[in-house]
Amino acid sequence: MAHSLSAKKRVRQNAKRRLHNRWRKDAIREQGKSFLSALAKGDAKTAGAELNKTVALMDRAATKHALHKNTVARKRSRLTKRLNALGKKTAAA
Repeated sequence: MAHSLSAKKRVRQNAKRRLHNRWRKDAIREQGKSFLSALAKGDAKTAGAELNKTVALMDRAATKHALHKNTVARKRSRLTKRLNALGKKTAAA
């Protein structure tokens, strides 16, 4: 248990930051699901718009240190690959 005033304040700040970080990660997860559902439907235009929203949320989370920047870069790359694969599949058909 924290004894000094500064340690008690640190506990309060950490709790607040934990809530904000959880909210950011949940928002990324929800947005990612909407991207994946658009991808599953085969709608490249909607999926591209959803990817842009997802990437924006992930970049903001990296800026706020909720996620590591390399983690965001890796996830962004994987999602973009999936969108590009859908584009190639629709172009070939």
